[in-house]
Amino acid sequence: MEKFNKYSFRCTLTFGDIYAQIVIWLIVIMISLAAAMALMGTTRPAYALASVGVILVLSLPFLLFAFVTTLLNHIELVPVQETATASVTMPKGQPVQATS
Repeated sequence: MEKFNKYSFRCTLTFGDIYAQIVIWLIVIMISLAAAMALMGTTRPAYALASVGVILVLSLPFLLFAFVTTLLNHIELVPVQETATASVTMPKGQPVQATS
C-alpha cells in the first residue's frame, strides 16, 4: 500500500493583494451615499434609502467573490519531505538521533 504524502498549507496573501478591492468597494459605497444624499432632497426620501440598500446588496456578492478568489489563489499546498531519522543537537553539543 502506498504511503500518503503529508502536505502543509501556506498562505501568501498580503494586504497589498486585496488593497485595490477594498478601495474600489469604498468608492462604490461613497457614490451610493452621494446618490442617496441627492435623492434625499426630493419629495420621496424612501427612494434614497432603497437605492443605498440595492447598491450594497448588489455589490456585496461581487466583493465576497473577489476576496474568496484572491484568497484561494494565494493558498499553496507544499509537500513535506520526511527523513528517516531526524538529528537534534543537545545543548552540550552531543547529537541525538530520533528513531521512528
